[in-house]
Amino acid sequence: MQPDELNRYLAVAEEATDIARRQFVEGIGAAPALYKGCNDFATEVDLQIETTLREHLTGSTGIPVLGEEEGGQERDRALWVVDPIDGTANFSSGNPNCAVLISLVVDRQPVASVTDVPMLNMRLTGVEGSPVTLNGAELPRISDVTPASNQVGVGAVGTDDSSRVPPDSRLRLIKALEYSNMRPRISGSVGLDLAFVAQGIYEAAVSFSPFPWDNASGVLLARCAGAVVTDVDGEPWSMGSLGVIAGSPEVHESVLRTMKSIQRDAGRK
Repeated sequence: MQPDELNRYLAVAEEATDIARRQFVEGIGAAPALYKGCNDFATEVDLQIETTLREHLTGSTGIPVLGEEEGGQERDRALWVVDPIDGTANFSSGNPNCAVLISLVVDRQPVASVTDVPMLNMRLTGVEGSPVTLNGAELPRISDVTPASNQVGVGAVGTDDSSRVPPDSRLRLIKALEYSNMRPRISGSVGLDLAFVAQGIYEAAVSFSPFPWDNASGVLLARCAGAVVTDVDGEPWSMGSLGVIAGSPEVHESVLRTMKSIQRDAGRK
């Protein structure tokens, strides 16, 4: 897609986000309404926002939506991928670490995205080949930012033990990062972690999620900011990848090396 076309799609995504943000702010603290698994639930606001996003995005562009709550088909060449509330448990508890995530994915790669964090008054946008913007202002590339401390965002530790990166491996990663003088942080929102990488707040972030609605928006932002972005095996990220490792080249290499070592050790047991 050409830059002008991408910017038009981004404008549609921001229009949808404006509506969703109002619903988000009005609904903060909403109680669980739909339980999807152990410690995994949606609120009525999740469902309301996803309906809003579907209606606006598809109604304005004709492009179908793949969302966390209502699903969708992944076979289309172009898709809107949405997470109405990334960090629902935080949202329901009044914790500000939660976001609305929207990305346009073409041929399994994100090309335009919005990560909106209403409770922190933070909106990041990106289109392929352009700088990241924060509340409308262009951000420097992460190579031009000197972090105050070596913080690394790490996705949720608790999960089904059948996951290829089970809780024990995740805890070992956190411990290994601490030993290498990094400072792991668990926010409860993959979208926020990757947005922090794009801003140079985190030197890296690790997501263990296999779901594109958790990862796609932040993957594009991190790429636009100059981060190295792969899946947890070090392969190029695309829809269907397991997780994300994103960060400055040196830190990404260090985190990936540590992850591979932990995976090898787990395979020997």
